[in-house]
Amino acid sequence: MNKSIRLALMLLAATGVASTQYSLAGDVVSLRGHAAPDEETKAPPQKPWRKDGEPLPRDYVQQPPLIPHKIKGYKINLKFNKCLTCHSWANYREAGATKISQTHFEDRDKNVLANVSARRYFCTQCHVPQANARPLVENTFKPIEAISGK
Repeated sequence: MNKSIRLALMLLAATGVASTQYSLAGDVVSLRGHAAPDEETKAPPQKPWRKDGEPLPRDYVQQPPLIPHKIKGYKINLKFNKCLTCHSWANYREAGATKISQTHFEDRDKNVLANVSARRYFCTQCHVPQANARPLVENTFKPIEAISGK
């Protein structure tokens, strides 16, 4: 038998085995159910976000606010910032989150920018998740009454 004919028969046999395996997986259902991709379907239910906890008092003057929720698995890179999903000026009301400060839209020369400044884009450089844990060292800091409004 010719080498090319044998190769063709082997490929044909392999294709038949592969198609049999795929037909056995007929009970797999996508998130859209049994609807075809071009049919109108409802979006899958979204995971509800946990409401932010009450903010903890700051421990020193000019301390960046602490993050009042878990951020494990949050993606923050050059192309995407998960924090802005809720905290951007466009989304904060709907999300019930604190909007990012106007200072995050200024460059180092105080020029106002249309988007978040590159030096303020990576939130976890300054902001960290808060923990309701006992302090490692005693802190006697008291904010100036004129600033704190008390």
